[in-house]
Amino acid sequence: MAPVKISYVVSFSSQDPKYPAENLLSEDGIQPWLGCPKDHRRQLSVELQLERASPIGFVDVGNYGCAFLQIEVGRSSWPRDQPYLTLVPTVTLMTPADSKLGQNRCGVRMFKEGKD
Repeated sequence: MAPVKISYVVSFSSQDPKYPAENLLSEDGIQPWLGCPKDHRRQLSVELQLERASPIGFVDVGNYGCAFLQIEVGRSSWPRDQPYLTLVPTVTLMTPADSKLGQNRCGVRMFKEGKD
């Protein structure tokens, strides 16, 4: 199955003006989305709209300094009070030591059904 494109960024919790959430729409994937340097939240979130409703068989995630990741999914047709479903439960992308030392900040992980 061909990849499904992200149509637009619905919302985000924070962004660096130099690295906005819209960078996630880039097909070349070179520019990251980063939180605002003045915002010291320990958790960032972004809500993305896919171009069409599609079954999700796998997700590739490029990491740039994120220690943990969780992916939840839903449909725009759902009622606002319906919670999202967890597609990828919280996974560790960096060890605590790597995070403290600023090592192994960049990488790509592929998540597919039944595996992570």
